[in-house]
Amino acid sequence: MSRASRGRMPAAWEADLSDEYEWIPLRLPPDVTRLTASTRLSIEAAYRGWELTKVRLYSDGSRRVLLRRKKIRLNPLADTVMGP
Repeated sequence: MSRASRGRMPAAWEADLSDEYEWIPLRLPPDVTRLTASTRLSIEAAYRGWELTKVRLYSDGSRRVLLRRKKIRLNPLADTVMGP
């Protein structure tokens, strides 16, 4: 999804954020149908590893979506203390 389609996150969602994940809030405009939104989000999940966490539908037809994916550790041994 383009950076332009990202939106602000609703305040109530911020309390649920975890440091174990990367988070992306998106705004889908009213002219995006449910089927098109589903297809776009499926592509993000299949090719970029994002999963749908929350969706909020507004009265004007727009949607706010929160996607997340596990953070990738570049050096998993850096977290482990090794003995002699």
